[in-house]
Amino acid sequence: MDYINLSKEISYALRHAPWKYELEIDEAGFVQISQLLSSINEEEKYPKEIELPDILYVMKISDKKRLEIVGEKIRALYGHSIPMHIKKEESIPPVILYHGTAKRFLPSIKEKGLLPMNRQYVHLSTDIETATTVGKRRDKEPVILKIDVKSALKEGIKFYIGNEKVWLCDRIPPELVKLN
Repeated sequence: MDYINLSKEISYALRHAPWKYELEIDEAGFVQISQLLSSINEEEKYPKEIELPDILYVMKISDKKRLEIVGEKIRALYGHSIPMHIKKEESIPPVILYHGTAKRFLPSIKEKGLLPMNRQYVHLSTDIETATTVGKRRDKEPVILKIDVKSALKEGIKFYIGNEKVWLCDRIPPELVKLN
């Protein structure tokens, strides 16, 4: 079984293209597990029928906590690009968060701050290592930005839980973004 491709397909279906899989996503981003399994199995891309234990195994071996199962439903925790705004749980993050990005984006960030771009939220990391990994997707030597959470909270910016290493917000104004 190719669990890496299965993981990618599940993430793609839940985060970016639920309509391609005919998934009915609710306001919290959940879909019925049975609906997801049925849709994936219709394509007959895998050597055996995908079942719940396969999804659980994908979640177990993942280096990042991207999926969540509650009862009979599953959702992607973050990274959505679908037009529907997924409601997240508001909470207070650590005092400092980080954002890894390509050097070429610095002028725009200095002018406009951090914006979600083609995603629903700005993704922030709890540690430099995670921010660096994210930044390396677009630049071999990414820039790590430091976010002053205390000041952001004073300005009314709300933060949402992504997972234990990822926090989300709607935007970060440029004056709260510093080079690390």
